Amino acid sequence: MTEPTAERTRTPWVVGVSGASGTPYAAAVLRGLLDAGEAVDLVVSRASRLTILDETGISYRDSHWREDLATWLGRGADGKPDTFTGLDLSDVRHWSAGDLAAGPSSGSYAVKGMLIVPASTASVAGVALGLSKDLLQRAASVTLKERRKLVVAVRETPLNGQTLKHLVALDEAGAVVLPASPAFYAGATHIQDLVDFVAGRVLDAAGVPHGLYRRWEGELGGASRNP
Repeated sequence: MTEPTAERTRTPWVVGVSGASGTPYAAAVLRGLLDAGEAVDLVVSRASRLTILDETGISYRDSHWREDLATWLGRGADGKPDTFTGLDLSDVRHWSAGDLAAGPSSGSYAVKGMLIVPASTASVAGVALGLSKDLLQRAASVTLKERRKLVVAVRETPLNGQTLKHLVALDEAGAVVLPASPAFYAGATHIQDLVDFVAGRVLDAAGVPHGLYRRWEGELGGASRNP
């Protein structure tokens, strides 16, 4: 019998980045996964490329994705370049959003689950209705049908009734609906702290260890002493 290869045993997290505002959340989640030694399959939607460009000034291109990703992940939430360095992208695989023959489009492609960060209301609707109009939606639908972990970090406010129904449908289908809502008890002193709190909660929902925020320890005033 042929011995399994490293390629066959690789079991990544699929990270889908939709067109909602909040691309620093996606960058923080990706850094957290890489810091934890997790493999990543990355799907950046067409709409999200416009958001990345608008929020960071970075063009994300299929033909130069590795260089563009390194620049994006190195940027802090305050916009400063090279805030994060030494990132190892060797176990990141990029899939074009229009590639419906990509690995994550099939249930037989082994993954741990999928994180949609940030999740636009359009992507929420597409996944809830099973539209599969692009690879992000298709991969999420596959994640649900295979009963794998799906975390949907919705980033929109206010939410109308139709979107709330879609979110309830996702919850009933087994997804974790996680609003991108920062908390302040962790002692945030910088915009990056607020971003990292949301990213940390996404990783908590996925069961990935991290040190992105100070956890509540049942004692009032902890945030004012040591972040």
